[in-house]
Amino acid sequence: MKKRKLGSTGIEVSEMAFGTVALGLPYGLGIEHESQLLPEDQAIQLLQTALDQGVNFFDTARQYGKSEALLGRAFRQRRQEVIIATKCTHLRRGDHTLPSEKALAAAIERSLEESLDALQTGYVDLLMLHDGDEEIIRHSGIKKIFEQYKKEGVIRATGVSTYTPRETRAVMDSGGWDVVQVPFNLMDQRQAVLFEELEQQGMGVVIRSVLLKGLLSERGQELHPALKEVAQHIAAYAPLMEASGLRLPQLATKFVLSFPQVSSVLVGIDRMEYLREALDTVAGKALEPEFFEQARNAAFKDPDFLNLHNWSVQGWLK
Repeated sequence: MKKRKLGSTGIEVSEMAFGTVALGLPYGLGIEHESQLLPEDQAIQLLQTALDQGVNFFDTARQYGKSEALLGRAFRQRRQEVIIATKCTHLRRGDHTLPSEKALAAAIERSLEESLDALQTGYVDLLMLHDGDEEIIRHSGIKKIFEQYKKEGVIRATGVSTYTPRETRAVMDSGGWDVVQVPFNLMDQRQAVLFEELEQQGMGVVIRSVLLKGLLSERGQELHPALKEVAQHIAAYAPLMEASGLRLPQLATKFVLSFPQVSSVLVGIDRMEYLREALDTVAGKALEPEFFEQARNAAFKDPDFLNLHNWSVQGWLK
C-alpha cells in the first residue's frame, strides 16, 4: 500500500482510507437496519486485517454510531501504527442556529473527550468539523478552539468536511485549517477546480463518496424510475469499463487516485470481500492517461441533482 503526504501536516497516510461509517450504523444502498451491520467481533477483525494489509488511515465520527468504539477496541494495542481521523459532533442546535461561543467550546470539548474515550487514545491525528457550512467554517472562535487543541497536542491536525466547492473555498480563504474532506467521484467532479490551489496552500485533500454510497458499484444497478437519467449515465460508462478492463468501482477509485493532489481516497468497507476488492484496486496499475481523460469528460451534467439525502426523503432509494 503506497503512502501519500497529508498536505503539510507531516503525516503520511495510505492511499486508501478505511471509512467506518457502515460499521457503526446503517448506511448505504440497501442497508436500513442495525441487524444488517457486521457483528462487532467480525468488524474488529476486518479493521485489523486492513491494518495488516497496509491501510493505516481510518475515518470515523462522533455521529457514526459505534464506529469509534470499534476502532478503539481494534487498535488499543497498536495505536502508533494507525492514523485516525474523527469529526466532532454537529454544532448547530435544533433550530439550526449556532449557540454562544462558550457553549460551542463546551460542545467541542465534550465531543473530543467522548471521542478520545471511545477510541481509547490520548490524542487524535485529525479532528474535523462535520459538514462545515460557511458560517461555521469562518467562525473565528471555532477555529481558535481547534488550534488550541492542536497546540496542546491533543490533536495533530485540523480539518473540515465540506459538501460544496463554495464551502471548500471558504476553508481555503479562512486559513488555519490543515485538511479538507470533500465529495468527489466520476459523476460529480465539481471540486476538481480547487485541487491545485489546495495543494499550493499545503492542504491535505481527502476524498469521500468515491462510489456515491454504492451507486458506482454493483449495488446501484436497479434504481427508482425517477433516477432514470442517473441510471442511463452509469450505464454509459460501459465502453470505458470495457476498454480499460476495469469494473465500475475499480474505474471510479482509480480515477480519483489519478489526481496527484489527492492525499487519500475514503472507501466505505463493511465486508471482508469489499476490503479485498479495494486493496486489489489500489494495488493495481494506475489508470491509463487516455482513460483518465475520458473519465474527466464523463461527469453527470447536473451534479446538483446527485443529492442522495434528497433521494432518500423522496423514497427513491431502497
